[in-house]
Amino acid sequence: MNAKKVTISIPIFKCENFIIKTLESVVAQTYPNIEVVLVNDKTPDNSAILVSNFIEEYQLSNWRLVELSENSGLSVVRNKGIDEATGEYIFFLDSDDTLVPTAISDFVERAEETNAEVVVGEVRGIKLPENEEVDVFPLLVKEDLLEGNNVILKCLVDGGFPVSSWNKLIRVDFLKENKIYFTKGLYAQDSLHTFEMALKLNKIAFLRKKTYDYYLHSDSVIHNRKKVHFDNWITIANKLNDYCVAEKNEARRLQILKYLLTFKSATLLMNWKAQKNEELWKYSYDAYSKLEGLRVSDYFSSAFSSKEKKDNFYMSLPTNLGYKLFRRRFGN
Repeated sequence: MNAKKVTISIPIFKCENFIIKTLESVVAQTYPNIEVVLVNDKTPDNSAILVSNFIEEYQLSNWRLVELSENSGLSVVRNKGIDEATGEYIFFLDSDDTLVPTAISDFVERAEETNAEVVVGEVRGIKLPENEEVDVFPLLVKEDLLEGNNVILKCLVDGGFPVSSWNKLIRVDFLKENKIYFTKGLYAQDSLHTFEMALKLNKIAFLRKKTYDYYLHSDSVIHNRKKVHFDNWITIANKLNDYCVAEKNEARRLQILKYLLTFKSATLLMNWKAQKNEELWKYSYDAYSKLEGLRVSDYFSSAFSSKEKKDNFYMSLPTNLGYKLFRRRFGN
């Protein structure tokens, strides 16, 4: 039986310092049936030239560089990868990260033996320039396979597996049939896209192997967050809020509300760590305060943990008081 084709989608934008190492890790894959779709988001540096030269040097007939007509952002780039994919599976690889040689082989083997719509691997974080290995994006779920949508949604809400879109092997037909695309105009929206997948998934498998090397360096978005990223988070929070309000099943509504609450708490903290800017923090807090929160009856319910109740309380106060208590809790 022929090996199922896997499409690896890679965004090309301001990655000239890293892209060759990324591409070399793809060439080194042991899996025999891979196509690579590299989407040039009008990068202003030499990244696209390096990619073209690499394809020509290695004579990679199953690789193609797709040109966007204008700079459109990562969401459009990833959607283009989905639309261009001719494989049964798609794998998103960031242009400054690398794969271990057996990654795709291991992913496909796990997907085929479980018939899962999504397979999630483990990540090895590497801090540069020290090349220090750090623990990032842990796989906390105890089970190796989850079946049933409500079970999967609860696992995501409880933090059982990472929300990152990369390091997941995803069935292309699952994305297309359920119309699960990335929202245009958003930058870092993995938490939204993975949530939207979790609303539809019936089976997800986990691969207990380090498959992906995630590099932390000075150019990483995680170190360069600005107001545009805070706006991005507010948009995502509003979309999560819409799902919460529209949900008719009470048990699922509570799960979505938990996810929204966790997202608000986490991004407010990241907001402060990124800028330590009172005005920007209050700007986000004001936006979040208008969204769904716990009801009075929820504080007497076992559906929410004491931490969730406390976090919700701190995010429902007048802005100035909320800011003062936040600073007292988290300091500098």
